[in-house]
Amino acid sequence: MSARTDLGRRALRFGSLAATVGLWQLLTAGRVRLWLRFDHLPTATEVGRAFVRQVGTDQYWIDLTESLRRIGTGFLLAAVLGVAAGVLTARSRPAADLLGPVLEVVRPIPAIALVPVAIMLFPENEQGIVFITCAAAFFPIAVATRHAVRAVPPRWEEAVRTMGGGRARVLWSVVLPGALPGVVGGLSVGIGVAWICVISAEMVSGQFGVGYRTWSAYTVLDYPGVFVGMATIGLLGRATSGAVELAGRRLTGWLPPVATGAAAAAPPAAGRAGRGPEEAWPARAEVPA
Repeated sequence: MSARTDLGRRALRFGSLAATVGLWQLLTAGRVRLWLRFDHLPTATEVGRAFVRQVGTDQYWIDLTESLRRIGTGFLLAAVLGVAAGVLTARSRPAADLLGPVLEVVRPIPAIALVPVAIMLFPENEQGIVFITCAAAFFPIAVATRHAVRAVPPRWEEAVRTMGGGRARVLWSVVLPGALPGVVGGLSVGIGVAWICVISAEMVSGQFGVGYRTWSAYTVLDYPGVFVGMATIGLLGRATSGAVELAGRRLTGWLPPVATGAAAAAPPAAGRAGRGPEEAWPARAEVPA
C-alpha cells in the first residue's frame, strides 16, 4: 500500500468521524424534533466541555483503571480457558461428548443474565464482575477455536506423523499454528463482547468503573456526563480491540498476504493441473482421544 493511499484512507476515516460529530452538533443545537427528539440530547460542544472537565479529575482515571483491570483479568482468563476448551472439544471425541452439550446449553444465555448468579456465588462484587466478563468472552473464543482446529487440513497432520511426530508435536507444530487465524478472530470478537458485559455488570453491581459512573450520571440527569461515559467506553473498546488485532497480525505474520484483484480471481496452479487445491481437502474429522 502506497503512502498516498494510506494517507487518503486515514483522511476518509477522520472525515467520517468529523461529519458525524458535526451532524450531531447541528441537530442538537438546532433542537430538531421530528420523529427523533434531538432537543433532549446535549450538544457535542457540551459533551466536549464535560469530557475535558472529567479528564482533569482523579475519579475519571480511577474508574478507567478499574474497568481496564476487570476487562484485562476476565479476558485473559477467557482466552486461556476458551482456547483450551476449543482445542479439547475439537480433538477429543470423549471431551466433545462430555463438555459439548453443557457448553451448547449455557452458550445462548446472555452473560449479563448471570449477574444474580454471580452475586450469590461470589463473596465480593469485584469477583462477580470478572466472572461475568470472562463468561462473555469465553464462548466466542471457544467456538472460534473449535471450528478453526477442525478446519486444519488433515494432510498437514499426516505429513508430521509420517515423519515420526507424536500427538504433542502435531498439536504444537501443526494444529495450533494452523488454527491461529481463526483463534485470533475469536479473540477479536470476545474482547468486544467482554466490554459490553463488563459495562453492564458495573452498572448493576459495581462501585467503581466507567459503567458505574455512566449510570450514576444518568440517575442525577447529568446527560453530558452520560455521553462522556459512552465516549470513554467507545475509545477503550477501540483501543483494546486494536491491541488484540495488532497482536494477531504479529502472531500470524508468517502467513502469505491475501491476494486481491486479478490475483485473487486466478485459480491455483494445482487446480489447473488437475490436482486438488487445499480448499478441496476434506474437512478435519475429530480424532478420538
